[in-house]
Amino acid sequence: MPIVAGQELRDLWLGGRGLVLGFAFSLLLSVISYLVATNRALNFLEHRETVNLTLQVAIAVGALLALLAAADSMSGERERGTLESLLLTPVARLEIAAGKLLAALSLWLAAFLITAPYVWFLGRGVGLVGDSLVTGFVVGTLLAIFLASFGFLISVFAGSSRVSLSLSLLLLLALFVPTQLPSSAQQGWAGELLLRVNPLTAGEHYVGKIVTSGHSWSEDLSWLASPLTAAGLFAAAALVAGARFTSLRGGPSG
Repeated sequence: MPIVAGQELRDLWLGGRGLVLGFAFSLLLSVISYLVATNRALNFLEHRETVNLTLQVAIAVGALLALLAAADSMSGERERGTLESLLLTPVARLEIAAGKLLAALSLWLAAFLITAPYVWFLGRGVGLVGDSLVTGFVVGTLLAIFLASFGFLISVFAGSSRVSLSLSLLLLLALFVPTQLPSSAQQGWAGELLLRVNPLTAGEHYVGKIVTSGHSWSEDLSWLASPLTAAGLFAAAALVAGARFTSLRGGPSG
């Protein structure tokens, strides 16, 4: 796995694609931070909300980057005609799958490292830096693992990157739909259940409770059940699929 992961990381970062994505991500956070920091009339609660907004955007976009990289991993190799040579290398397919997943997750790690100075700048006056960074890293990592694993699963079976990326983005949009529902529709047991079973909304809720409401880490810990379960199940499924079903044509291998 270290050999495959090292090669994938070199291709991603030394090839320039990771650096371009990281630069674009930093520009996005710079715009958001500038807009909220120039409002000098912010009170204590609004400071918390600005940190929460920045962290939520960083988690969502960082996980999205991991999803896109993973969705292109196997289908991209297949489309470019390089998958055959990769499969012929004296490396187990499980190691190939794990290496590609780790490379995709490195985009989330880079996004978090870029986010840290912005969170420090916005939250230093209200004592939010430590809790915000720890909470954001935990939730963001779980969501990045979940989305990257899902994207990799699609990539294993998709015949082209276009199909893989389209299906992955469709999933992401479907997961974000509950966040656009009116607040009245999110009330009651049915609304809460919908938010809890969706890893993205559950993670978003947990971060908001810690950063905006000032809750302790254990007070709303049950909201992490969905992100944790999704990360574990989909990571295992992605590794199994990569090891057993990778083929040159897409779909189950013969």
